[in-house]
Amino acid sequence: MKLNYVTKIECNLKNYKRIHTRKMTTRLIDGSYKSVYKGRSMNFEDIRDYVAGDDVKDIDWKASARSRKLLVRQYTAEKKHNIMLVMDTNKRMLADTDKCCEKWEVALLGAGTLAYLVNQNGDYISATYGEGTSINHTPFRTGLTNLENILQRYHKAVTQKNNSNMEDVLNYICKTFRNRMILVVVTDLEGINEISESTLKKILVRNDMLFINVKSAKLDGSQAFDVREDKYLPDFFAKDKKLIRLQHENVSQMETNCINKLKKYGIAMTSVEDTKNLDDNIIKLLHR
Repeated sequence: MKLNYVTKIECNLKNYKRIHTRKMTTRLIDGSYKSVYKGRSMNFEDIRDYVAGDDVKDIDWKASARSRKLLVRQYTAEKKHNIMLVMDTNKRMLADTDKCCEKWEVALLGAGTLAYLVNQNGDYISATYGEGTSINHTPFRTGLTNLENILQRYHKAVTQKNNSNMEDVLNYICKTFRNRMILVVVTDLEGINEISESTLKKILVRNDMLFINVKSAKLDGSQAFDVREDKYLPDFFAKDKKLIRLQHENVSQMETNCINKLKKYGIAMTSVEDTKNLDDNIIKLLHR
């Protein structure tokens, strides 16, 4: 398989090639790459006094002889995450952003950039999205070939006939998966607005969530195209100042509602509208 999208992601990376984590943590989202949980692994951390119940295989006999007391080697267990990309395939994603980029491409490269960065740490990546009246799921796997497969299948799923709903996709995830995951939801404001608070609460019982919001183009200028109706809007719609003002107010109110909803449940979000500096946006999202 040619890694066309992966190559595009690699060429688009400006400041980051991988995610580095220094602090230790017990939280799912922080963690991976080091954990305070101790276990046998290749990552030696420290030597400490032997206590009853320690595995005798962990005793460092040379260090014990020098100090004249039993010492054991302590290891830091690696934590690998399950990253699920929940990607909006509704025909809305065929529309443009204000930066004249197609929303599906911004979504694809945004999700792909995050997945590429965590792949460098060996995390497992999958994807779930609506395709017609069904839900499509790609199993958790590692590697860039897996990521390329996910991105290619996503591109093919975004069609003019696709009326999938983000609420339905997340409810499917709630019913189907029991393992702990980090869900990276890639959609637009309408997609976030579709997701109910009850569904967010169900997801967050055992998982963490991050949102990438792909911003839609505003109703300005001539040649405005309605992807829902598959036709251009009459000029008087796109040039009517009152309609433009009402549309801006409606989008602003929807954005405020979506931000407040996610903040209520401690969910971080970043907004993107082109393919530039995606790695910066993704790192800022993870920091939040």
